[in-house]
Amino acid sequence: MQNTRDVLTPDNLAMLQSIAETGSFAAAARQLNLVPSALTYRVRQIEDALDVLLFDRSARQARATDAGLELLREGRRLLEDVDAIANRVRRVATGWEPQLTLSVDGVISPTTMLELVEAFYALAPPTRLKWRDGILSGTAEALTSGHADLAIGVAAGPNNVAGLQSMPLGELRFIYVVAPHHPLAKAPEPLEDSLLRAHRAIAVADSAQRSNVTYGILAGQDVFTVDNMRAKLQAQLRGLGGGFLPEPMARPYVEAGHLVVREVARPTRLVPFSYQWGGAGAAAPGRALQWWLTQLQSPVTRRALLENHHHF
Repeated sequence: MQNTRDVLTPDNLAMLQSIAETGSFAAAARQLNLVPSALTYRVRQIEDALDVLLFDRSARQARATDAGLELLREGRRLLEDVDAIANRVRRVATGWEPQLTLSVDGVISPTTMLELVEAFYALAPPTRLKWRDGILSGTAEALTSGHADLAIGVAAGPNNVAGLQSMPLGELRFIYVVAPHHPLAKAPEPLEDSLLRAHRAIAVADSAQRSNVTYGILAGQDVFTVDNMRAKLQAQLRGLGGGFLPEPMARPYVEAGHLVVREVARPTRLVPFSYQWGGAGAAAPGRALQWWLTQLQSPVTRRALLENHHHF
């Protein structure tokens, strides 16, 4: 009998995943460019070494047995570990991270972000970039939960997570705006809370898994909740409700007459934003993260990230 280590190779584990995904030995053989008999022989070798049946061959589909499902689960984990080891080795050799994930708040200018992405790719780095949308405390949570390497546009106060680094990005003034045909567009100013409460608010849902923060909502007020700032802006342009928007984001629509700024009785909200990286167990910044941190040191870039909202 063969040693189990000889048969549980990454190649064989990947082959078993392929059979499970395609649902048949023949389809997996085609996908892997193997002769069907060779694939069947390799599966039998694994089954003999483990002394278990991995696939039920009585049905038309190659259905994994309970033992087969367990091997597929563990095999997937082993293959991910192999990839992770290869990525770590590459990073040690080159200093570049295999992947860099950015958690970007909805108040941040997508235009400026894409300009930075373009400049990053111009370096031809071996790093894959991933952009995650964040809202409110969810922007930072993606970082602290290990799902992002850099959070841009964190509105919350200082975080007490060990090892977390934070630098100021700038302040944003939030203004109350409605569509010109909305009833509040003509109401006498300043708009009191009692009047605002009688009209629907458009709110953006917090993208955090563990909390549900909302700003500017009054008790008992009807709320239409959307998933991102773009949807909030569109809903307010349609007159579906009122709400606070960052002044630079609303400005082009106000200038074009599509939104009206209304003075409210409550104090103006000036919100400080920051960018954060690191955290518990985070490795020292690789070359990709260092590049992004260098760009964020520029006051011009920081201002553009908060203010560069064009009217498309």
